[in-house]
Amino acid sequence: MSNIALPIQGATTSPIDTHAVQQHSIPKTNVQEKTPVIERNQFYYDVLAGLNASQKHLSPKYFYDESGSHYFDQICALDEYYPYKTELTLLPEVASTLAKNLQGQFALVEFGAGSLLKVKPLLNEIDGIHRFMPIDISGEHLVSACEQLQQEYQSLEVAPTVADFTQPLALDGFHGLQPLGFFPGSTIGNFTPDEAAGFLQNVRNILGPDSYLLIGVDTKKSPRTLHRAYNDQMGITAKFNLNILHRINRHFDSRLDVADFEHYAFYNTSEGRIEMHLVSRKAHNIVLDETIIHFDEGESIHTESSYKYSPQDFQTLAAKTGWQIDQAWMAQGDMFSMYLLKNAVH
Repeated sequence: MSNIALPIQGATTSPIDTHAVQQHSIPKTNVQEKTPVIERNQFYYDVLAGLNASQKHLSPKYFYDESGSHYFDQICALDEYYPYKTELTLLPEVASTLAKNLQGQFALVEFGAGSLLKVKPLLNEIDGIHRFMPIDISGEHLVSACEQLQQEYQSLEVAPTVADFTQPLALDGFHGLQPLGFFPGSTIGNFTPDEAAGFLQNVRNILGPDSYLLIGVDTKKSPRTLHRAYNDQMGITAKFNLNILHRINRHFDSRLDVADFEHYAFYNTSEGRIEMHLVSRKAHNIVLDETIIHFDEGESIHTESSYKYSPQDFQTLAAKTGWQIDQAWMAQGDMFSMYLLKNAVH
């Protein structure tokens, strides 16, 4: 199909800031403009609520404006950041196995699509994928990636959705195709265990009966390896983390000096998770519009957690959310895992 409409959909329940979604020109396509996904008031509310909590925090979903998405692409190219390269190395084997074992016609739905690089092994190997529905919160980044993907796969129907995939949403139909979800990158680790369970249940509801979900899950491993992955020598992860403060400055009438904060990441062994923080270098106040927020020296903003799972941990999580493990893959050295889940609830 060389003349395909790529509607950019916005989920009305989503509190994500993608600015106003503009109509973009994609070769041989007609992109429909939809309602913007984020409202400024929701972003402001989330920031204000998080920074007034006893443990100050910001949601990691707010990392991914245009600048944050660009920084994350750079992180994925770093030697220290093993999850991206390890999963990318594993994906051709996964795709080859799925091509042999999955029979049918599929609509592939990628949650948190990013640059659309990891989906290519699946598109190359699985002939039954006819419709691709990437979901991401960074609208401009998603449209740009879809432009490139459409040029490479001109017979593929591409229907991007700008939305917060952690919220309930209705997609623009599977057109009679069997839903196959795709959630790579171990993004599942950014949720607390309870949030991860809620997310998997939400995905099961979105995809419906007889659906599958291919998911990447990072494994528990040496704290030293984990520390290096989130504290790279080039400081790209630090820029990525600090960008959330630049984003606040870009959107609000703020008196917030980003230089007053520094990146800090460590592995919390008791919780089985990496924690990323922004630590105040000194005692000072920031101002968001008319709201004053105080920071003590050394006080932190918790910006992200990344939980790591053993195979048994993840099997337990999947089972209690209505999914059953159909197939599993483990990278060399048990550095990363992937699972094909089948909706066990009909």
